Amino acid sequence: MPSGLPGRRAAATVAVVLAVGVVLTGCSGGNSRGDSTSVFKVSSGECFVPPEKVQAELTKIDQVPCNKAHTQEAYASVAYKASTPSFDSLTADYPGETVLKQFADGACAQRFSTYVGVDYQDSSLFFTYLIPSARSWQQAHDRRVVCFITTTGSLLRKSVKGSKL
Repeated sequence: MPSGLPGRRAAATVAVVLAVGVVLTGCSGGNSRGDSTSVFKVSSGECFVPPEKVQAELTKIDQVPCNKAHTQEAYASVAYKASTPSFDSLTADYPGETVLKQFADGACAQRFSTYVGVDYQDSSLFFTYLIPSARSWQQAHDRRVVCFITTTGSLLRKSVKGSKL
């Protein structure tokens, strides 16, 4: 979570963190909240409602049309790259939750203003992300961080792309 960035309100630390294999798990099927979608198939511009229960791994999340009530919108998917030049993403060992969170904080912050149209420091919105779990890293060769715009209270009823919120 980007709570360490200067100038942001403390509320950033209470925004829902979605982390594959780290914090949350989605439902196993569709429900009235939306269509259950694999976290591996999330695309920029899609809107979601987070799972109600915090669990160990997230495999599916509920996607809704962006004109329906939601609190999260995917805005970027970024392949993890280690700072070492010899890093081979297909054969590399799992770098750990801390390293992946640090990477996600930087990668998502960098892409925020391009999507929303205003710098993160000036926005009323927050970001969160999905990171690979050790299991998805090993079994599914999952190396992507998925960035989400999120709110901490009011529901969104349209896309935030270019909104300058």
